[in-house]
Amino acid sequence: MIEHTYQEEQRRQSLPCATCAHRLRARPVVARTVETMIGAIELARPYFYCRHCHRGRSPLDEVLGLYEGRLQLDVQQAAADLAIELPFDTAATQFERLSGMSVSSERLHTYTNRVAAGLSLLDVAPSREEIDRRVAQVAQGSFRRPVLVLGIDGAYVPSRPESARGRRPGQAHQRARRARWKHEWREAKGVRLYLLDGDRIVHVLSWHQVQNEHELGEALQKVKEAGLIPAETVRLCVICDGAEWIWKHVQALFPHARQVLDYYHCSESLHQMAKAQ
Repeated sequence: MIEHTYQEEQRRQSLPCATCAHRLRARPVVARTVETMIGAIELARPYFYCRHCHRGRSPLDEVLGLYEGRLQLDVQQAAADLAIELPFDTAATQFERLSGMSVSSERLHTYTNRVAAGLSLLDVAPSREEIDRRVAQVAQGSFRRPVLVLGIDGAYVPSRPESARGRRPGQAHQRARRARWKHEWREAKGVRLYLLDGDRIVHVLSWHQVQNEHELGEALQKVKEAGLIPAETVRLCVICDGAEWIWKHVQALFPHARQVLDYYHCSESLHQMAKAQ
């Protein structure tokens, strides 16, 4: 189908450089194999290289919308869908078993981040109708309103600097010599919203992201403004550690919520409290 539809691109002999407009002549045909969800596809296409800009192009790749790597976007999307539901190591094993294509857990992490780029808390949150349905299901047969728990916390996580990402320009042996770098510790803050139903919990919403205190406060503000916490049908309980930055937002946005210090941080301070008394 590709050979029939794109004969002109496969026979192209010249091409203007996209940067400097120099007329480029086709180099010998370069073969390339790409992996898609329908299998491997081998392509033979002309290659153009600009000596002034030190940039190469394959027009057929651009026409077909091919990704620069071996695994194409449909494969990356399928892998990311699986990684969302399972731990990365488990998702990598299952993806290879189901598709026959090997993808490392680190590569799955990269694909998932690429898919998630630009998403906000409201993009992943269930609708108000879906939340009301879950609340009604938990409240069935109960006299009191169900308890909706909002958990807030932060944790430091190691991250790669931007300089360590992607491929370095130049020849292959130069690209392999990547600059040494040390991971950077950044704080990921997040929230989780769930209903208590006897001895089990009913998940509603989870959001964790490398962000500062102000950005988390904005995310909580959006949750409140979108009506994702139905105050008229639930009893809201906020549970977290004793960090002042958390309680500041809780007091401003949810002043009538029951505030609970989590067990671990409470027990951690019991001896100091007893000593002070």
